[in-house]
Amino acid sequence: MTPGMIADSIVNLCGAIGLGVAMVTLHRRDPKGPLTRRLLIALGIIASLFLVRGTAWWSGSVLLNNLSAIPAALIPLGGLIVTEGILRRHAPRPVKIAILTGGIVLGLAGAAGLESLAMPAAMMLALFQLGGFAICAWLLATRDRTTLMVSENSSIARLAVGAVLVIPFIITDFRVLLPDIPVRLGALGALLVVTAILIAERGAETQRQALAMTALRLSSSALLGIAAAFVAPDTDAAQIMRFCAIAIAGVLTIGLMVDALRAYFEAQVPGVLNSVAASPAQTRDALIAELARHPIFETARRYRESELLAYDPPLLRNFLSTRRVLRRPDAPWGLTSSDPAVERVVSLLAANSATHLIVLSPDPVDVIALAVPVISADPATETALALVRRLLALTPETT
Repeated sequence: MTPGMIADSIVNLCGAIGLGVAMVTLHRRDPKGPLTRRLLIALGIIASLFLVRGTAWWSGSVLLNNLSAIPAALIPLGGLIVTEGILRRHAPRPVKIAILTGGIVLGLAGAAGLESLAMPAAMMLALFQLGGFAICAWLLATRDRTTLMVSENSSIARLAVGAVLVIPFIITDFRVLLPDIPVRLGALGALLVVTAILIAERGAETQRQALAMTALRLSSSALLGIAAAFVAPDTDAAQIMRFCAIAIAGVLTIGLMVDALRAYFEAQVPGVLNSVAASPAQTRDALIAELARHPIFETARRYRESELLAYDPPLLRNFLSTRRVLRRPDAPWGLTSSDPAVERVVSLLAANSATHLIVLSPDPVDVIALAVPVISADPATETALALVRRLLALTPETT
């Protein structure tokens, strides 16, 4: 096997794994969505192409290499299926017949493996795929924008930008067009597209965070690939490109797997807010007992006014009347450190080794002291504590 063939195999196998993980993630998010089903069909076709092709090149199997022409020829059909789902209308009948017939004919021709037809079939397949992509782009560009929602038109615009950016990656897969390319990058482009699709389904703030993490993954993996390339004594530009492609494809695939596994674990163990929402507790004490099962609230202790006589409850009432959740790092909370109320609250936190004080009621004083672990002290946890405080404050003492 040549270095180029090894790199092609690894990148394609990474693409197959990454697309498989993306399919599982999309199905878990929206198992019955009509557009999700169409996406799964298209991704399944592309993933099968990468899997069969990568396995064929790695094993040297001529049969598998020939069979990879079938999913390759069906990719335009998968793209048309997704395009129809996005537009919520059928494509013109002649277009559907041409893409379906062409996919079947070219797929079977390539699978036959006739040497005399190898080059013409490869050229026709490349032109057929590019033509299929052009038809899908034309359908999206000439759509009736008034029949779609603003969010759908925005999604199509983002899809168009993504398609333009990924076309150079796809073209590298056509060796009949670019015979001297060091490594095929089609699978890498597919990984970038599914990563962008999964990011686009999140909220605006989460999207920015995910984009920042993806940019970090891409830049760090590219640098890792460049560094690894210099291990070999005969490093050249082609070898650097191969190492970079392998490193980026591997990191993107690992990232997709880690994100999917993290989402699965989080779904198995509900967070604080999910625990409160699903709790059958009818009273405040019962709800606090339910919260105590969550790691963040393991150290929580509730103090009523009768238990705070040593901390001067009348002084605390005035101080806590305008505050909801107190964080120890924020002390003295806009006052001076020598303020009597601040001294008493700091003393209460220190006595419990607590990091937070949740104010359920300032009059009579009713608070919860708890210690949030350093690894959990993030903005999401702070927001959850504020929401939990509001829910506890609204929960009656007795039924």
